[in-house]
Amino acid sequence: MNLEKITRIGCIALGVLGVIFLGIVFASGDDSIKMNAASGNFAAITPIILLSQLILIIAVIVTLIFSLRGIAKDKAKMKNAAKSAGLFLAVILIAFLLSNGVETPMRDGKVLSAMGSKLVGTGLRVFYILSIIAVGLMILPGIKNSIKK
Repeated sequence: MNLEKITRIGCIALGVLGVIFLGIVFASGDDSIKMNAASGNFAAITPIILLSQLILIIAVIVTLIFSLRGIAKDKAKMKNAAKSAGLFLAVILIAFLLSNGVETPMRDGKVLSAMGSKLVGTGLRVFYILSIIAVGLMILPGIKNSIKK
């Protein structure tokens, strides 16, 4: 049995399970699900949520395996991937060094630690830096083309 047949059978099996679980949800009805959920009983919804999580995990694993396998086959791709990963880690390091952490009280009465606050600041700064780089990479070629003409 080849990989295509195994994949097809797996997809059909997951699809049939999804239809069965969806049928259970439809058969339960909205009011019944809401009343059961209010009392902490999520029996009608749990199987379809678990199935969707399983499918997501399978998709992520398969994507990573085939991506890394494709990168590993070509030295030039591997070199570019290593450069990109290094640059990304450099952006994270710069953002971490620029961030400061302060203990912060939260709405629910808990306290966000100084390190937690610093990590949140790091995430925001990484987003800002990568956004600026992306916008710059979109705008610069347009400016170069308009200057040449």
